[in-house]
Amino acid sequence: MTLITTLRAALEKRAAYNRTRREIANIPVELAIEDLGIYPGDAHRIATRAVYG
Repeated sequence: MTLITTLRAALEKRAAYNRTRREIANIPVELAIEDLGIYPGDAHRIATRAVYG
């Protein structure tokens, strides 16, 4: 990969991470815990795993 391709991929992943983390953090706590089985406070960990593996 070229430097530009590598940088573009990294920026796209970071944007996806930020979007995912923000969406998880904004889910109402009751809905997140009862329906999804997640805690919005774990948004960082969940987003990291979802985007970066």
